[in-house]
Amino acid sequence: MPVDKAADILFAPLHLQGLRYIALAMKDRPPTSQPRLAASEDTRRVIARFGAVTVLVVGDFILDRFINGVIERISPEAPIPVLHGKTATIALGGAGNVVANIASLGGRAVPLAVLGNDHAGREIIGKLAELGVDTGGLALETGRMTPSKSRYIALNQQVLRFDEEEVRALDATARDALVSRFRTALGAADIVVLSDYGKGVLMGGVAKELIAAGRAAGKPVLVDPKGSDWSSYAGATAVTPNRRELGEAAGRPVFDDGEIGVAARQLIEACGLEFMLVTRSEKGMSVVTPTEAQHITTRAREVFDVSGAGDTVIAAFALSLAAGAGRAAAATIANAAAGVVVGKRGTARLTSDELAGAMFAAHGEVPSARAVLDGAAVKRLVDAWKREGLTVGFTNGCFDILHAGHISLLNAARSQCDRLVLGLNSDASVRRLKGEGRPVNDEHDRACVLAALASVDAVVLFCEDTPLALIEALKPDILVKGADYAVDQVVGANVVRQAGGRVVLVDIVAGRSTTGTIARLRARAGGGE
Repeated sequence: MPVDKAADILFAPLHLQGLRYIALAMKDRPPTSQPRLAASEDTRRVIARFGAVTVLVVGDFILDRFINGVIERISPEAPIPVLHGKTATIALGGAGNVVANIASLGGRAVPLAVLGNDHAGREIIGKLAELGVDTGGLALETGRMTPSKSRYIALNQQVLRFDEEEVRALDATARDALVSRFRTALGAADIVVLSDYGKGVLMGGVAKELIAAGRAAGKPVLVDPKGSDWSSYAGATAVTPNRRELGEAAGRPVFDDGEIGVAARQLIEACGLEFMLVTRSEKGMSVVTPTEAQHITTRAREVFDVSGAGDTVIAAFALSLAAGAGRAAAATIANAAAGVVVGKRGTARLTSDELAGAMFAAHGEVPSARAVLDGAAVKRLVDAWKREGLTVGFTNGCFDILHAGHISLLNAARSQCDRLVLGLNSDASVRRLKGEGRPVNDEHDRACVLAALASVDAVVLFCEDTPLALIEALKPDILVKGADYAVDQVVGANVVRQAGGRVVLVDIVAGRSTTGTIARLRARAGGGE
Protein backbone atom coordinates (compact mmCIF):
# COMPACT_ATOMS: atom_id res chain seq x y z
CA MET A 1 0.00 0.00 0.00
CA PRO A 2 1.47 3.44 -0.89
CA VAL A 3 2.49 5.55 2.09
CA ASP A 4 0.19 8.45 1.19
CA LYS A 5 -2.76 6.03 0.86
CA ALA A 6 -2.01 4.46 4.21
CA ALA A 7 -1.73 7.89 5.79
CA ASP A 8 -5.09 8.83 4.33
CA ILE A 9 -6.70 5.82 5.99
CA LEU A 10 -4.94 6.15 9.34
CA PHE A 11 -5.39 9.90 9.66
CA ALA A 12 -8.75 10.36 7.93
CA PRO A 13 -10.30 11.90 11.08
CA LEU A 14 -7.76 14.72 10.85
CA HIS A 15 -8.55 15.61 7.26
CA LEU A 16 -10.59 18.73 6.74
CA GLN A 17 -14.04 17.19 6.37
CA GLY A 18 -13.38 14.94 9.34
CA LEU A 19 -12.17 17.89 11.39
CA ARG A 20 -15.37 19.79 10.64
CA TYR A 21 -17.44 16.72 11.60
CA ILE A 22 -15.59 16.22 14.88
CA ALA A 23 -15.84 19.93 15.77
CA LEU A 24 -19.58 19.98 15.17
CA ALA A 25 -20.18 16.69 16.96
CA MET A 26 -18.43 17.97 20.08
CA LYS A 27 -20.61 21.06 20.30
CA ASP A 28 -24.05 21.11 21.85
CA ARG A 29 -26.76 21.12 19.21
CA PRO A 30 -27.64 24.78 18.51
CA PRO A 31 -31.21 26.04 18.86
CA THR A 32 -33.47 25.33 15.91
CA SER A 33 -33.65 29.07 15.29
CA GLN A 34 -29.87 29.32 14.83
CA PRO A 35 -29.34 31.10 11.49
CA ARG A 36 -27.34 29.57 8.71
CA LEU A 37 -23.81 30.89 9.11
CA ALA A 38 -22.49 33.13 6.38
CA ALA A 39 -20.13 31.36 4.01
CA SER A 40 -16.51 32.27 4.67
CA GLU A 41 -16.20 33.85 1.22
CA ASP A 42 -19.25 36.04 1.89
CA THR A 43 -17.87 37.02 5.28
CA ARG A 44 -14.55 38.06 3.75
CA ARG A 45 -16.37 40.19 1.19
CA VAL A 46 -18.36 41.95 3.91
CA ILE A 47 -15.28 42.66 6.05
CA ALA A 48 -13.34 43.81 2.97
CA ARG A 49 -16.07 46.38 2.25
CA PHE A 50 -15.75 48.02 5.69
CA GLY A 51 -13.31 50.50 4.19
CA ALA A 52 -16.04 51.94 1.96
CA VAL A 53 -18.51 52.50 4.84
CA THR A 54 -19.08 55.81 6.64
CA VAL A 55 -20.80 55.67 10.05
CA LEU A 56 -22.19 58.79 11.71
CA VAL A 57 -21.79 58.35 15.49
CA VAL A 58 -23.60 60.64 17.94
CA GLY A 59 -23.76 60.27 21.71
CA ASP A 60 -21.93 60.42 25.01
CA PHE A 61 -18.15 60.36 24.67
CA ILE A 62 -16.41 59.14 27.83
CA LEU A 63 -12.75 59.08 28.86
CA ASP A 64 -11.74 55.74 30.40
CA ARG A 65 -8.74 55.48 32.71
CA PHE A 66 -7.19 52.20 33.85
CA ILE A 67 -4.86 52.19 36.86
CA ASN A 68 -3.12 48.83 37.29
CA GLY A 69 -1.30 47.85 40.44
CA VAL A 70 -0.83 45.31 43.19
CA ILE A 71 -2.45 44.92 46.60
CA GLU A 72 -0.13 43.68 49.31
CA ARG A 73 -1.54 45.11 52.53
CA ILE A 74 -4.53 46.65 54.28
CA SER A 75 -4.49 50.35 55.09
CA PRO A 76 -3.81 51.22 58.76
CA GLU A 77 -6.25 54.12 58.37
CA ALA A 78 -9.31 52.01 57.48
CA PRO A 79 -10.09 48.35 56.69
CA ILE A 80 -9.48 48.82 52.96
CA PRO A 81 -6.79 47.42 50.63
CA VAL A 82 -3.92 49.64 49.51
CA LEU A 83 -3.34 49.60 45.75
CA HIS A 84 0.23 50.28 44.69
CA GLY A 85 -0.17 51.78 41.22
CA LYS A 86 2.19 50.46 38.54
CA THR A 87 0.78 51.70 35.23
CA ALA A 88 -1.97 54.05 34.08
CA THR A 89 -3.54 54.14 30.62
CA ILE A 90 -6.38 56.07 29.03
CA ALA A 91 -8.84 54.88 26.39
CA LEU A 92 -11.94 56.04 24.59
CA GLY A 93 -15.21 54.98 26.20
CA GLY A 94 -18.89 55.26 25.33
CA ALA A 95 -19.48 56.67 21.85
CA GLY A 96 -15.73 57.20 21.61
CA ASN A 97 -15.16 53.46 21.83
CA VAL A 98 -17.70 52.92 19.04
CA VAL A 99 -15.74 55.35 16.88
CA ALA A 100 -12.43 53.69 17.83
CA ASN A 101 -13.72 50.25 16.84
CA ILE A 102 -15.09 51.50 13.52
CA ALA A 103 -11.74 53.12 12.70
CA SER A 104 -9.78 50.05 13.81
CA LEU A 105 -11.94 47.81 11.62
CA GLY A 106 -11.17 50.00 8.62
CA GLY A 107 -14.39 52.01 8.39
CA ARG A 108 -14.78 55.78 8.43
CA ALA A 109 -16.41 57.18 11.56
CA VAL A 110 -17.81 60.71 11.80
CA PRO A 111 -18.22 61.63 15.50
CA LEU A 112 -20.70 64.31 16.64
CA ALA A 113 -21.11 65.42 20.26
CA VAL A 114 -20.70 68.20 22.78
CA LEU A 115 -17.82 67.73 25.23
CA GLY A 116 -16.66 69.77 28.15
CA ASN A 117 -13.85 72.23 27.51
CA ASP A 118 -11.76 70.39 30.09
CA HIS A 119 -8.81 68.03 30.30
CA ALA A 120 -10.93 64.91 29.64
CA GLY A 121 -12.60 66.48 26.62
CA ARG A 122 -9.27 67.50 25.10
CA GLU A 123 -7.86 64.03 25.82
CA ILE A 124 -10.74 62.45 23.89
CA ILE A 125 -10.19 64.70 20.88
CA GLY A 126 -6.48 63.92 20.99
CA LYS A 127 -7.06 60.16 21.12
CA LEU A 128 -9.47 60.33 18.19
CA ALA A 129 -7.02 62.41 16.18
CA GLU A 130 -4.35 59.74 16.78
CA LEU A 131 -6.70 57.25 15.08
CA GLY A 132 -7.00 59.52 12.05
CA VAL A 133 -10.61 60.46 12.87
CA ASP A 134 -11.92 63.88 11.82
CA THR A 135 -12.91 65.58 15.08
CA GLY A 136 -14.48 68.65 13.50
CA GLY A 137 -17.94 67.56 14.66
CA LEU A 138 -16.98 67.60 18.35
CA ALA A 139 -17.77 70.88 20.11
CA LEU A 140 -16.12 71.94 23.39
CA GLU A 141 -18.39 73.79 25.80
CA THR A 142 -17.04 75.76 28.76
CA GLY A 143 -18.82 74.83 31.96
CA ARG A 144 -19.76 71.36 30.78
CA MET A 145 -18.08 68.30 32.32
CA THR A 146 -16.79 65.51 30.09
CA PRO A 147 -17.69 62.17 31.70
CA SER A 148 -14.76 60.00 32.81
CA LYS A 149 -14.45 56.62 34.50
CA SER A 150 -11.34 55.56 36.41
CA ARG A 151 -10.96 51.82 37.01
CA TYR A 152 -8.48 50.55 39.61
CA ILE A 153 -7.27 47.05 38.85
CA ALA A 154 -5.25 44.40 40.70
CA LEU A 155 -4.60 40.88 39.40
CA ASN A 156 -6.80 41.60 36.37
CA GLN A 157 -9.77 42.36 38.63
CA GLN A 158 -11.40 45.75 39.14
CA VAL A 159 -11.31 46.71 42.81
CA LEU A 160 -12.83 50.19 42.45
CA ARG A 161 -14.40 52.42 39.80
CA PHE A 162 -14.43 56.20 40.25
CA ASP A 163 -16.84 58.12 37.99
CA GLU A 164 -16.69 61.87 37.35
CA GLU A 165 -19.73 63.21 35.54
CA GLU A 166 -22.51 65.73 35.49
CA VAL A 167 -25.72 64.55 33.79
CA ARG A 168 -27.19 67.54 31.99
CA ALA A 169 -29.12 67.96 28.75
CA LEU A 170 -27.78 70.32 26.10
CA ASP A 171 -28.97 73.90 26.19
CA ALA A 172 -30.92 75.24 23.22
CA THR A 173 -27.90 76.74 21.45
CA ALA A 174 -25.74 73.62 21.73
CA ARG A 175 -28.65 71.40 20.75
CA ASP A 176 -29.46 73.39 17.60
CA ALA A 177 -25.81 73.38 16.58
CA LEU A 178 -25.54 69.61 17.07
CA VAL A 179 -28.67 68.89 15.05
CA SER A 180 -27.46 71.22 12.29
CA ARG A 181 -24.09 69.42 12.11
CA PHE A 182 -25.93 66.10 12.03
CA ARG A 183 -28.13 67.10 9.09
CA THR A 184 -25.09 68.33 7.18
CA ALA A 185 -23.14 65.10 7.81
CA LEU A 186 -26.05 62.80 6.89
CA GLY A 187 -25.49 63.10 3.17
CA ALA A 188 -22.12 61.34 3.28
CA ALA A 189 -23.14 58.71 5.86
CA ASP A 190 -24.21 55.15 5.09
CA ILE A 191 -25.62 54.42 8.54
CA VAL A 192 -26.16 56.22 11.88
CA VAL A 193 -25.31 55.01 15.40
CA LEU A 194 -26.70 56.74 18.49
CA SER A 195 -24.67 55.71 21.54
CA ASP A 196 -26.71 56.70 24.59
CA TYR A 197 -24.95 56.44 27.95
CA GLY A 198 -27.42 58.73 29.69
CA LYS A 199 -24.91 61.55 30.21
CA GLY A 200 -26.98 64.24 28.49
CA VAL A 201 -26.05 64.61 24.82
CA LEU A 202 -29.10 62.67 23.56
CA MET A 203 -31.49 63.81 26.30
CA GLY A 204 -34.39 66.22 25.99
CA GLY A 205 -35.70 64.90 22.70
CA VAL A 206 -32.38 65.12 20.83
CA ALA A 207 -32.39 61.38 20.06
CA LYS A 208 -35.92 61.56 18.66
CA GLU A 209 -35.05 64.52 16.44
CA LEU A 210 -31.91 62.82 15.08
CA ILE A 211 -33.80 59.58 14.40
CA ALA A 212 -36.49 61.44 12.49
CA ALA A 213 -33.88 63.29 10.41
CA GLY A 214 -31.96 60.10 9.71
CA ARG A 215 -34.98 58.12 8.61
CA ALA A 216 -36.23 61.03 6.46
CA ALA A 217 -32.86 60.93 4.68
CA GLY A 218 -33.22 57.18 4.13
CA LYS A 219 -30.38 56.25 6.50
CA PRO A 220 -30.65 53.28 8.89
CA VAL A 221 -30.42 54.38 12.53
CA LEU A 222 -29.15 52.01 15.24
CA VAL A 223 -29.47 52.92 18.93
CA ASP A 224 -27.50 51.57 21.88
CA PRO A 225 -30.11 52.39 24.57
CA LYS A 226 -30.00 53.60 28.14
CA GLY A 227 -32.73 53.45 30.79
CA SER A 228 -36.18 51.90 30.80
CA ASP A 229 -38.03 54.55 28.77
CA TRP A 230 -37.40 53.98 25.08
CA SER A 231 -40.01 56.39 23.77
CA SER A 232 -37.25 58.74 22.60
CA TYR A 233 -35.98 55.98 20.29
CA ALA A 234 -39.30 55.63 18.46
CA GLY A 235 -38.84 55.23 14.73
CA ALA A 236 -35.26 53.95 14.87
CA THR A 237 -34.31 51.07 12.59
CA ALA A 238 -33.14 48.95 15.51
CA VAL A 239 -32.19 49.11 19.17
CA THR A 240 -29.31 46.99 20.53
CA PRO A 241 -29.90 46.32 24.27
CA ASN A 242 -28.35 43.64 26.40
CA ARG A 243 -30.65 41.16 28.12
CA ARG A 244 -30.86 43.18 31.34
CA GLU A 245 -31.66 46.41 29.50
CA LEU A 246 -34.36 44.64 27.51
CA GLY A 247 -35.95 43.38 30.72
CA GLU A 248 -35.88 46.85 32.29
CA ALA A 249 -37.55 48.40 29.25
CA ALA A 250 -40.15 45.62 29.08
CA GLY A 251 -40.89 45.89 32.81
CA ARG A 252 -40.08 42.26 33.61
CA PRO A 253 -37.05 39.93 33.77
CA VAL A 254 -36.19 38.03 30.59
CA PHE A 255 -33.98 34.96 30.51
CA ASP A 256 -34.69 32.29 27.90
CA ASP A 257 -35.12 32.60 24.13
CA GLY A 258 -38.89 32.69 24.32
CA GLU A 259 -38.98 35.48 26.90
CA ILE A 260 -36.48 37.50 24.89
CA GLY A 261 -38.60 37.14 21.76
CA VAL A 262 -41.83 38.19 23.51
CA ALA A 263 -40.26 41.21 25.24
CA ALA A 264 -38.44 42.35 22.10
CA ARG A 265 -41.59 42.15 19.93
CA GLN A 266 -43.54 44.12 22.53
CA LEU A 267 -41.01 46.95 22.33
CA ILE A 268 -40.62 46.71 18.54
CA GLU A 269 -44.34 47.38 18.23
CA ALA A 270 -44.43 50.08 20.92
CA CYS A 271 -41.45 51.97 19.49
CA GLY A 272 -42.05 51.42 15.79
CA LEU A 273 -38.74 49.58 15.24
CA GLU A 274 -37.93 47.30 12.32
CA PHE A 275 -36.03 44.79 14.46
CA MET A 276 -33.94 44.40 17.61
CA LEU A 277 -30.49 42.99 18.31
CA VAL A 278 -30.29 41.64 21.87
CA THR A 279 -26.89 40.73 23.32
CA ARG A 280 -26.93 37.90 25.86
CA SER A 281 -23.37 37.74 27.26
CA GLU A 282 -21.98 34.21 27.02
CA LYS A 283 -25.16 32.95 25.33
CA GLY A 284 -24.65 35.04 22.19
CA MET A 285 -27.15 37.30 20.49
CA SER A 286 -30.73 37.34 19.24
CA VAL A 287 -32.07 39.11 16.16
CA VAL A 288 -35.81 39.63 16.66
CA THR A 289 -38.32 40.96 14.12
CA PRO A 290 -42.10 41.23 14.45
CA THR A 291 -42.43 37.71 12.99
CA GLU A 292 -39.34 35.69 13.95
CA ALA A 293 -36.33 35.39 16.21
CA GLN A 294 -32.89 34.09 15.31
CA HIS A 295 -30.52 33.13 18.12
CA ILE A 296 -26.77 33.15 17.48
CA THR A 297 -24.65 31.17 19.93
CA THR A 298 -21.21 32.27 20.98
CA ARG A 299 -17.92 30.48 21.39
CA ALA A 300 -16.74 29.97 24.97
CA ARG A 301 -13.43 31.68 25.64
CA GLU A 302 -11.33 33.19 28.40
CA VAL A 303 -12.75 36.55 29.48
CA PHE A 304 -10.44 39.30 30.75
CA ASP A 305 -12.76 42.31 30.68
CA VAL A 306 -16.24 43.04 29.32
CA SER A 307 -15.73 46.83 29.41
CA GLY A 308 -17.00 48.33 26.16
CA ALA A 309 -18.01 45.04 24.53
CA GLY A 310 -21.40 46.54 23.61
CA ASP A 311 -19.62 49.36 21.79
CA THR A 312 -17.72 46.82 19.71
CA VAL A 313 -20.95 44.98 18.93
CA ILE A 314 -22.78 48.01 17.55
CA ALA A 315 -19.69 49.16 15.62
CA ALA A 316 -19.22 45.80 13.90
CA PHE A 317 -22.96 45.36 13.39
CA ALA A 318 -23.35 48.80 11.78
CA LEU A 319 -20.36 48.26 9.49
CA SER A 320 -21.63 44.82 8.45
CA LEU A 321 -25.15 46.03 7.69
CA ALA A 322 -23.85 48.98 5.67
CA ALA A 323 -21.43 46.65 3.86
CA GLY A 324 -24.35 44.53 2.62
CA ALA A 325 -24.71 41.76 5.20
CA GLY A 326 -28.15 40.55 6.23
CA ARG A 327 -29.27 41.05 9.82
CA ALA A 328 -28.37 37.55 11.03
CA ALA A 329 -25.04 37.56 9.20
CA ALA A 330 -24.23 41.01 10.62
CA ALA A 331 -25.09 39.77 14.10
CA THR A 332 -22.85 36.73 13.60
CA ILE A 333 -19.96 39.02 12.67
CA ALA A 334 -20.68 41.32 15.64
CA ASN A 335 -20.84 38.28 17.92
CA ALA A 336 -17.38 37.18 16.81
CA ALA A 337 -16.07 40.73 17.30
CA ALA A 338 -17.36 40.79 20.88
CA GLY A 339 -15.64 37.47 21.53
CA VAL A 340 -12.30 39.03 20.60
CA VAL A 341 -12.54 42.16 22.76
CA VAL A 342 -13.68 40.39 25.94
CA GLY A 343 -10.41 38.48 25.71
CA LYS A 344 -8.52 41.78 26.01
CA ARG A 345 -7.92 44.00 29.00
CA GLY A 346 -9.69 47.33 29.37
CA THR A 347 -11.86 49.18 26.88
CA ALA A 348 -10.62 47.42 23.76
CA ARG A 349 -11.00 47.46 20.01
CA LEU A 350 -10.13 44.97 17.29
CA THR A 351 -8.79 44.93 13.76
CA SER A 352 -10.31 43.44 10.63
CA ASP A 353 -7.59 40.74 10.70
CA GLU A 354 -8.62 39.73 14.22
CA LEU A 355 -12.27 39.75 13.21
CA ALA A 356 -11.68 37.58 10.15
CA GLY A 357 -9.75 35.07 12.24
CA ALA A 358 -12.45 35.06 14.94
CA MET A 359 -15.16 34.39 12.36
CA PHE A 360 -13.51 31.15 11.32
CA ALA A 361 -12.66 30.07 14.87
CA ALA A 362 -16.03 30.94 16.37
CA HIS A 363 -18.25 29.15 13.89
CA GLY A 364 -16.44 26.00 12.94
CA GLU A 365 -15.50 27.21 9.47
CA VAL A 366 -12.43 25.52 8.05
CA PRO A 367 -10.17 28.39 6.99
CA SER A 368 -9.16 28.76 3.37
CA ALA A 369 -5.67 29.73 2.30
CA ARG A 370 -6.68 33.39 2.57
CA ALA A 371 -7.67 32.91 6.22
CA VAL A 372 -4.05 32.13 7.07
CA LEU A 373 -2.21 35.40 7.64
CA ASP A 374 0.74 36.66 5.67
CA GLY A 375 3.72 38.34 7.33
CA ALA A 376 2.31 41.87 7.10
CA ALA A 377 -1.09 40.88 8.48
CA VAL A 378 0.34 38.93 11.41
CA LYS A 379 2.64 41.87 12.21
CA ARG A 380 -0.39 44.18 12.44
CA LEU A 381 -2.17 41.62 14.60
CA VAL A 382 0.78 41.18 16.99
CA ASP A 383 1.23 44.94 17.29
CA ALA A 384 -2.47 45.30 18.15
CA TRP A 385 -2.23 42.58 20.81
CA LYS A 386 0.80 44.25 22.35
CA ARG A 387 -0.97 47.60 22.47
CA GLU A 388 -3.70 45.88 24.48
CA GLY A 389 -1.09 44.69 27.00
CA LEU A 390 -1.29 41.03 25.94
CA THR A 391 1.80 38.79 25.93
CA VAL A 392 2.51 37.23 22.54
CA GLY A 393 4.13 33.83 22.17
CA PHE A 394 5.68 32.26 19.08
CA THR A 395 6.55 28.73 18.09
CA ASN A 396 7.23 27.10 14.74
CA GLY A 397 7.56 23.85 12.89
CA CYS A 398 6.49 21.72 9.92
CA PHE A 399 3.51 20.03 11.66
CA ASP A 400 3.14 17.62 8.76
CA ILE A 401 1.03 14.83 10.28
CA LEU A 402 -0.51 16.17 13.48
CA HIS A 403 0.13 13.94 16.49
CA ALA A 404 -0.01 13.99 20.31
CA GLY A 405 3.44 15.51 20.57
CA HIS A 406 2.37 18.49 18.49
CA ILE A 407 -0.77 19.02 20.58
CA SER A 408 1.21 18.83 23.81
CA LEU A 409 3.74 21.37 22.54
CA LEU A 410 1.08 23.82 21.38
CA ASN A 411 -0.96 23.55 24.57
CA ALA A 412 2.18 24.12 26.66
CA ALA A 413 3.16 27.08 24.48
CA ARG A 414 -0.29 28.67 24.79
CA SER A 415 -0.17 28.32 28.57
CA GLN A 416 2.85 30.65 28.60
CA CYS A 417 1.17 33.59 26.85
CA ASP A 418 -2.09 35.40 26.10
CA ARG A 419 -1.84 34.89 22.32
CA LEU A 420 0.12 32.29 20.34
CA VAL A 421 1.42 32.75 16.80
CA LEU A 422 2.47 29.61 14.95
CA GLY A 423 5.08 29.92 12.20
CA LEU A 424 4.51 27.14 9.66
CA ASN A 425 7.14 25.96 7.17
CA SER A 426 5.91 26.20 3.57
CA ASP A 427 5.88 23.09 1.36
CA ALA A 428 9.15 24.14 -0.32
CA SER A 429 10.78 24.72 3.06
CA VAL A 430 9.65 21.32 4.39
CA ARG A 431 10.95 19.61 1.24
CA ARG A 432 14.38 21.16 1.69
CA LEU A 433 14.50 20.18 5.36
CA LYS A 434 12.90 16.72 5.21
CA GLY A 435 13.59 15.52 1.67
CA GLU A 436 11.49 14.45 -1.30
CA GLY A 437 8.11 12.96 -0.47
CA ARG A 438 7.55 15.49 2.29
CA PRO A 439 5.33 17.06 3.35
CA VAL A 440 2.61 14.41 3.36
CA ASN A 441 -0.02 17.16 3.78
CA ASP A 442 0.34 20.37 1.79
CA GLU A 443 0.69 23.78 3.44
CA HIS A 444 -2.98 24.68 2.95
CA ASP A 445 -4.22 21.54 4.73
CA ARG A 446 -1.64 21.83 7.49
CA ALA A 447 -2.52 25.47 8.09
CA CYS A 448 -6.26 24.76 8.17
CA VAL A 449 -5.88 22.00 10.76
CA LEU A 450 -3.63 24.13 12.97
CA ALA A 451 -5.82 27.23 12.69
CA ALA A 452 -8.75 25.16 14.01
CA LEU A 453 -6.94 24.39 17.28
CA ALA A 454 -8.00 26.36 20.35
CA SER A 455 -4.37 26.79 21.42
CA VAL A 456 -3.42 28.64 18.21
CA ASP A 457 -4.44 32.28 17.67
CA ALA A 458 -2.73 32.90 14.32
CA VAL A 459 -0.93 30.85 11.66
CA VAL A 460 1.64 32.42 9.35
CA LEU A 461 3.56 30.62 6.57
CA PHE A 462 7.27 31.25 6.01
CA CYS A 463 9.28 30.07 3.02
CA GLU A 464 12.79 30.24 4.49
CA ASP A 465 14.49 27.31 6.20
CA THR A 466 14.21 29.06 9.56
CA PRO A 467 11.71 31.59 11.00
CA LEU A 468 14.44 34.08 11.94
CA ALA A 469 13.15 36.90 9.70
CA LEU A 470 9.64 36.38 11.04
CA ILE A 471 10.83 36.46 14.65
CA GLU A 472 12.84 39.63 13.97
CA ALA A 473 9.72 41.29 12.53
CA LEU A 474 7.29 40.17 15.26
CA LYS A 475 9.60 40.32 18.31
CA PRO A 476 7.37 38.03 20.39
CA ASP A 477 7.45 38.30 24.16
CA ILE A 478 7.95 34.54 24.51
CA LEU A 479 9.64 32.07 22.14
CA VAL A 480 8.67 28.44 22.75
CA LYS A 481 10.42 25.27 21.53
CA GLY A 482 10.57 21.66 22.62
CA ALA A 483 13.03 20.64 25.32
CA ASP A 484 14.93 18.51 22.78
CA TYR A 485 16.62 21.82 21.89
CA ALA A 486 19.10 23.76 24.02
CA VAL A 487 18.43 27.48 24.37
CA ASP A 488 21.51 28.40 22.29
CA GLN A 489 20.16 26.16 19.50
CA VAL A 490 16.79 27.90 19.26
CA VAL A 491 16.59 30.10 16.18
CA GLY A 492 15.72 33.67 17.19
CA ALA A 493 16.52 33.22 20.88
CA ASN A 494 18.97 36.13 20.93
CA VAL A 495 16.52 38.39 19.10
CA VAL A 496 13.78 37.74 21.64
CA ARG A 497 16.02 38.06 24.69
CA GLN A 498 17.63 41.28 23.47
CA ALA A 499 14.12 42.74 23.06
CA GLY A 500 13.33 41.89 26.69
CA GLY A 501 11.50 38.62 26.02
CA ARG A 502 12.26 35.11 27.16
CA VAL A 503 12.79 31.65 25.68
CA VAL A 504 10.81 28.73 27.11
CA LEU A 505 11.63 25.07 26.50
CA VAL A 506 8.71 22.70 27.10
CA ASP A 507 8.74 18.95 27.59
CA ILE A 508 7.91 16.86 24.55
CA VAL A 509 6.00 13.60 24.30
CA ALA A 510 8.54 10.81 23.80
CA GLY A 511 8.17 8.51 20.80
CA ARG A 512 5.93 10.84 18.80
CA SER A 513 7.14 12.21 15.48
CA THR A 514 5.95 12.49 11.89
CA THR A 515 9.07 10.68 10.68
CA GLY A 516 8.33 7.78 13.02
CA THR A 517 4.70 7.66 11.91
CA ILE A 518 5.72 7.46 8.24
CA ALA A 519 8.24 4.72 9.04
CA ARG A 520 5.53 2.66 10.76
CA LEU A 521 3.20 3.12 7.79
CA ARG A 522 5.89 1.93 5.39
CA ALA A 523 6.57 -1.08 7.56
CA ARG A 524 2.90 -2.01 7.65
CA ALA A 525 2.50 -1.46 3.93
CA GLY A 526 5.53 -3.66 3.25
CA GLY A 527 4.11 -6.36 5.49
CA GLY A 528 0.83 -6.44 3.60
CA GLU A 529 -1.23 -4.97 6.46
